[in-house]
Amino acid sequence: MESPKTLQQAIQFFSDFENCREFMIAVRWPDGKVRCPQCGSEKVTYLKNARVYRCYEPHPLQKFSLKIGTVFEDSPIPLEKWLPAVWLLVNCKNGISSYEIGRDLGITQKSAWFMMHRIRLAIQSKSFVKMGGPGSEVEADETFIGGKARNMHISERQRRITGTGGKDKTAVMGILERGGKVRTSVITSRKKKELQAEVRKHVEAGAALYTDALLSYEGLEGDYAHKVVDHAVQYVDGRIHTNGLENFWSLLKRGINGTYVSVEPFHLFRYLDEQTFRYNNRATDDNPLTDADRFHLALSQIAGKRLTFAEVTGKVGETAF
Repeated sequence: MESPKTLQQAIQFFSDFENCREFMIAVRWPDGKVRCPQCGSEKVTYLKNARVYRCYEPHPLQKFSLKIGTVFEDSPIPLEKWLPAVWLLVNCKNGISSYEIGRDLGITQKSAWFMMHRIRLAIQSKSFVKMGGPGSEVEADETFIGGKARNMHISERQRRITGTGGKDKTAVMGILERGGKVRTSVITSRKKKELQAEVRKHVEAGAALYTDALLSYEGLEGDYAHKVVDHAVQYVDGRIHTNGLENFWSLLKRGINGTYVSVEPFHLFRYLDEQTFRYNNRATDDNPLTDADRFHLALSQIAGKRLTFAEVTGKVGETAF
């Protein structure tokens, strides 16, 4: 099956449900044999009119769709709209707003917003393998994410801005292995205990570690070849700089400020996951990834993940009266 290579081809290709069905089968079952998500049996048949499969093993929920067991599960939105949405999110350099997705796909903004958070869950990447090691170079840096007071309505400004600097913003930390990938996380503070715990969690001992002159990084010299650049004096001192992460922060803030405009701290980690995925899978001279490559990689991660509307709105466990 010839898969699309451009956005125009993707929209045309996925407008046909049969193409969507064959594509999803190829993604979920590379051998082409559809298996029941309940029991794993291959004794299934396709019910064309209902667009579902039926398993002939004796158990409940014998009928299932291709969305079952993925981030698309329980969504009334068809695959003809889900797949182009994935393409757009993973390939738009500065992100794409739920309003734009809603207009492009002919769905409500609320539905598009929920869709995008589900896709962000799919492209989330976690690893227990540490970065770096002897001979490698790693940068660590933090920044603050939050609304600019000058862009807020006066009533919103009075509610949200209660101090200066980063007081009313959310701190995030990034760790970048030069020539490799970046990892990000939302942190509660820039204190030594938390920052150094993040470094030790993600970076293998023996790596060359470059940070700014924040005092919270003092004490890492025993485990790393730690070098500091004082931004009050200079931004680059030979190999000692954090410009790789500064570039990542610039891309992240451009997307948040220019595309999403306002991001709640509760959801900030999802937007970090989105930008991290695009950055780690950007095209380079050594690895010339295409839009289609990023799309295939994102879809390879959709299985086994689930996000409900209650979870995304923070209403899990609430009791209705």
